[in-house]
Amino acid sequence: MPLLNGRDSVNFWRQREVHLKINIRQAGRITILDLDGPLRFGPAEDIFRNQAQQLVQAGSTFLAVNLARVSDLDSSGVGALVRVFTSVRRAGGKCVFFSPSERVLMVLRMVRMNAILDISEDEAAALASF
Repeated sequence: MPLLNGRDSVNFWRQREVHLKINIRQAGRITILDLDGPLRFGPAEDIFRNQAQQLVQAGSTFLAVNLARVSDLDSSGVGALVRVFTSVRRAGGKCVFFSPSERVLMVLRMVRMNAILDISEDEAAALASF
């Protein structure tokens, strides 16, 4: 990576920034969030947490979060998953994460969140757990 100063540095990092996309769909009483992109420090984690919070406030307390297309996960992204999981439980609901890639699952195992978060192998298993 080249050494960059000032404005060039800011422009370099903005070009590298990829935003998370979230598609929301329903399966009966369960709201499914399909995440697409990196879930890491910055706008991506904010977008995810805010979207989940809006859904919970609107009464959606059964959330299934599809991690299949999450390309990267850092500690802030893990924190966002934990906060969403916790806020849904506090609202009397249930949150299940499903279809994590090997990379995402490796990160969750490294920080031992795979034992705390409810993680299913695929969508069918996630929906059956409600």
